[in-house]
Amino acid sequence: MTCSPPGATDSDPPHLEAFLDHLVVTDGLARNTVAAYGSDLRRFGRWWSRTGGAGFPPMRADLLAYLESCQQDQLGPASRARLLSGLKRYFRFLASKSLIPADPTIEIPSPRLGRRLPRVLTEGEVVRLLEMPDVSTPAGLRDRTLLEVLYATGLRVSELVQLRVESVNLRQGTVRVVGKGGRERIVPLGEVALDWLERYQSRGRPHLAPSRRETGVLFPGRGGRPLTRQAFWLSVRRYALRAGLSSVPSPHVLRHAFATHLVNRGADLRVVQLLLGHCDLATTEIYTHVAREALKNLHRTHHPRG
Repeated sequence: MTCSPPGATDSDPPHLEAFLDHLVVTDGLARNTVAAYGSDLRRFGRWWSRTGGAGFPPMRADLLAYLESCQQDQLGPASRARLLSGLKRYFRFLASKSLIPADPTIEIPSPRLGRRLPRVLTEGEVVRLLEMPDVSTPAGLRDRTLLEVLYATGLRVSELVQLRVESVNLRQGTVRVVGKGGRERIVPLGEVALDWLERYQSRGRPHLAPSRRETGVLFPGRGGRPLTRQAFWLSVRRYALRAGLSSVPSPHVLRHAFATHLVNRGADLRVVQLLLGHCDLATTEIYTHVAREALKNLHRTHHPRG
């Protein structure tokens, strides 16, 4: 029996909704993270029902069989690690509430994943990307401002599209961001991003957010409605292709560039951590590895004995 495809329909595992509520209310996880946990656990629930699992909770051997079936379905190591992480968190919750006698995942080790370095644009590539929108149109002016703000602040795409007009303080040159878990941080914008914001708010946004449909969101999409992450990513992809970039960057392309270029120019890693909104410094440390790899490539390319 193989791991059920996401579209299959079977019963959810017990107390799933209570667990997801716990993630939101107690742990303060972001909506997308909670949705991913729910999807993964429903996948497991469908598999458990299809295999005719005897009773609940499953045994350690059952969970290992499930992970093996997912591997046979050619799920990669990172996907299987995410599935196991969700299972561990779910069964730990059930055990803590005395809903099951013991946590069956406690002796299942998490897989060790190699560090994946993000693809980072050079400073020249960033400039080419930023210059692609047609700023003679309201939508193009919005897109140029979006890209400038993203590169100036390193915001997550979800944080960027949710910004409201009152989040920006043009006088102080800062933006107030509500990140993962509802954590708030203040990020400086820089003179270039501020200049584009002033132009956009006076010449672009009034045409995109008609007063009768005003929502207060800083970067509205079609009809004045909030711009979606997907729509923004499609725009970035289109501009990247137009700029002739060697590969289409990830949605976080300018977030990665923001952090790496700061580290390259000597910024303190803990300052970069605060700007990015990372809880753990270890998450930010990946950008020191990115910078080191860039230096190695530079040496190999230009040194006579590289």
